Amino acid sequence: MYEILALLIVAVVCVWLFRRVNLPAILAYLVAGIAIGEHGFNVLNSQVDYDHIGEIGIVFLLFTLGLEFSLPKLMAMRHLVFGVGLKQVVLSILAFWALALLFNMDSKSALVVGAVLALSSTAIVIRQLNERGSIKRKSGQISVAILLFQDIAVVPLLIIIPLLSSSNGASMMLALSQALLKGVFVVALLMSVGKWILPKIYQQIASVRSDELFVLTTLFVTLFASGLTQAFGLSLALGAFLAGMMLSESEYKYQLEADIRPFRDILMGLFFITVGMKLDPAILITSPLTILAIVVAFMLIKFVIIGVLAIRAGESRKDAWAAAFMLAQMGEFGFVLISLADTHNVLAPQLSSLLLGAGIVSMAITPYMIKHARAWAVKLAYRETLDEPVESVPKQHAKISKHVVICGFGRVGQTVSRFLKQEKIPYVAIDIDPLRVHEAKDSGEHVLFGSARQSEVLEAANISQARLVVVSYGVAEQSVEVVQKIRSLSHDVPILVRTRNDDALTSLKGAGANEVVPESLEGSLMLVSQVLSLSGVPFARVIRRIQDERKNHYNRLHGFYPGVDTNMSSESIERLEFIHPVLIPDDAWVIGKQVGELDLTQRRVDIIGVRREHYEITDIDAKFIIKAQDMVILQGKPRRVERLERFLQQGESS
Repeated sequence: MYEILALLIVAVVCVWLFRRVNLPAILAYLVAGIAIGEHGFNVLNSQVDYDHIGEIGIVFLLFTLGLEFSLPKLMAMRHLVFGVGLKQVVLSILAFWALALLFNMDSKSALVVGAVLALSSTAIVIRQLNERGSIKRKSGQISVAILLFQDIAVVPLLIIIPLLSSSNGASMMLALSQALLKGVFVVALLMSVGKWILPKIYQQIASVRSDELFVLTTLFVTLFASGLTQAFGLSLALGAFLAGMMLSESEYKYQLEADIRPFRDILMGLFFITVGMKLDPAILITSPLTILAIVVAFMLIKFVIIGVLAIRAGESRKDAWAAAFMLAQMGEFGFVLISLADTHNVLAPQLSSLLLGAGIVSMAITPYMIKHARAWAVKLAYRETLDEPVESVPKQHAKISKHVVICGFGRVGQTVSRFLKQEKIPYVAIDIDPLRVHEAKDSGEHVLFGSARQSEVLEAANISQARLVVVSYGVAEQSVEVVQKIRSLSHDVPILVRTRNDDALTSLKGAGANEVVPESLEGSLMLVSQVLSLSGVPFARVIRRIQDERKNHYNRLHGFYPGVDTNMSSESIERLEFIHPVLIPDDAWVIGKQVGELDLTQRRVDIIGVRREHYEITDIDAKFIIKAQDMVILQGKPRRVERLERFLQQGESS
């Protein structure tokens, strides 16, 4: 009991501290494991098998992953799963095996090292992709497809490693053949149960309308499928994935995912704690350069293999390299293989410790790599195309004038082009994705391949004669660079920029953009227009209010009330505008003062309203007088609002 309590206390404190400084919870769990493990405070002395309890977290993770993939969807991705995934595992094992042989390892140990380093972390990658909402992106789908095959590849690896302790090759082939037959039988059995029996069971469970029974049934199905595959000598995770895939087409899919999430998250945390418990921090001190060399070497090799294979499979460079950044780390199943190899004396203890240290370091930096993967991949893809010749410019592009140049031909850019086409307005689009450009040009679209940050490409689009330039990228940093490049070539052409939010509105205006359209704020305006219209407000008044808001640069939409989940990190705090109420006490300095005396323009904070007794005053002018017990509503940057609050209550002495 005391051990469980100690584990929970350390986990809670670590997660709280790490989240306070905006570090991922996964890293907190790893540190908690190091702290309470045998190499730390060694508070877990009982015979409780935390490793197997933590492994159930992997089981539930694979179950929720299976919910995302039906069999038809999996077959539709077979060129990635069995093309890129298969080649990645084979080539990675061969590359690491050969590299290990160069360092005088025996062939059996080298094979284990290759297998351990070839696998990536399903737990971290899927969790991070889900948290960031990137699971549906192409780079996310590539990553998931490769991870799926890696998880499948774990099954034969779990069979091969125990057999490496003996030298009988015939027994190894016999065991692999038996495992294959068992796998086919179990998959067929589970898929049959999922198609014919489970829907009827869940229909009866749902009719009872008991949340507890629904959750219990979900837990039973997940663990039963995992236990069944384990009974046949296969992995627990494979059974959980198949169970999720069986239920992926049912109408209960989303409720199932919601029910399993609390168990998954808690047990996943325990899994990472058990991983941290395996690491001796002393090895990070005694052999830091060795561990660093291993981490850099194997992550670089995996990065190149995954990126090249994805590109050769027809994926765009930015998606391929983004997936490569996401999957460069060592995976949780690698720790399982290391433990298995230790048990059968295939790996030396020193080598096992080095692999554990390198794996944990690679997993610790993975959330940071996933966060920046797309941005890094875009830069790398652009750099690769710098040396490529700009394609010959069609004559109609060279002669075209009074046209619209669309920088970025994704969904937004294509939507703009369709409306321009309907109005018979000529346009030229610029895009860096070779597959998209090829498809669009074959369909008769006017598209140039290249980066809009290159002068040659912009000149090829005849930027100096354009009537308008539309920058449709969602990434603000990229848009700023494009706007600056356009302004260096043409001082007069109007530039309209689309952004996801208003964080970079000032920098884009400063770079030379004439209009900036934050789609999050525009979406809010469209919602407001529908609300007002359906509430009976005359349509002409609705249009007038929307137009006024755009003329005022969305001023009423900038501020918001902060909450517990508001990102207050140093890098985002200055981009936020808060709305904050301030109560004027009876002894406040500002009582009886006019708003004009407060010098709000210099302080760059607005008073958007005053709540006095039981009514609200929104028409605040310079002659408005502040009274005691007024609730003054401020809008501005957080630090400026804090300073003005102290000023209102204490005067200049603050």
